[in-house]
Amino acid sequence: MSRRRIGFWYRFAAVLCKPPLVVLIKRDWRGMENIPAAGGFITAVNHNSHVDPFAYAHYQYNTGRVPRFLAKAALFKKGFVGAAMRGTGQIPVYRESTDALSAFRAAIDAVERGECVAFYPEGTLTRDPDGWPMTGKTGAARVALQTKCPVIPVAQWGANELLPPYAKKPNILPRKTSHVLAGPPVDLSSFYGKEMSPDVLKEATEVIMAAITTLLEELRGEKAPEKPYDPRTVRIEQRRRAAAKQKAQQEEGQGA
Repeated sequence: MSRRRIGFWYRFAAVLCKPPLVVLIKRDWRGMENIPAAGGFITAVNHNSHVDPFAYAHYQYNTGRVPRFLAKAALFKKGFVGAAMRGTGQIPVYRESTDALSAFRAAIDAVERGECVAFYPEGTLTRDPDGWPMTGKTGAARVALQTKCPVIPVAQWGANELLPPYAKKPNILPRKTSHVLAGPPVDLSSFYGKEMSPDVLKEATEVIMAAITTLLEELRGEKAPEKPYDPRTVRIEQRRRAAAKQKAQQEEGQGA
């Protein structure tokens, strides 16, 4: 695959990051044949460690189609970090936009230029207690339906054993293995031509997340929960329980 688009800044980042990754993590990489050789596309990746963006980027870099990650627009204005973000072609997300499609305009433009745009659809580290993918946010589906580009699901496991979610210190020994598996494109054709309503975007996102989860089941040799962890539902239930507890305490106090 062509490396003509990698450029100086990405090569510089690779020189800095690849040696420690090679030392710290063994590699079990599969599915590279599913990464398109040309044209714009999206990868949708699960997220279970602060280290896994580096592990996944290493995998993707070695395919010759480097990923362009989405990041807060403010980061692109800050000194060396901003220069590196711009130089490596990362994608600014304008969260202050009131138009959801405009917030992802730069990602759409990148796909239409023939780039690979990497999405973490969960939006943050998974909150699932066993590390399975959570319910996803709709950004990847929105860009995919707008551009009709291929969506390549990618599952990864192992970086979370080096640095578990929210842990402050890595668990270096024994040496961990980064398992990465890219699958064939997700079929979203049934959604083409439909209005991008919240229901359509939610359903398309569920299809993408299901594909990622299936790949992760293969990597882990386990079955995922029947229903993905939903942070919103959990927060609502926690608030309901807290309100019920407070009400019970008030009624107990009044009856004393």
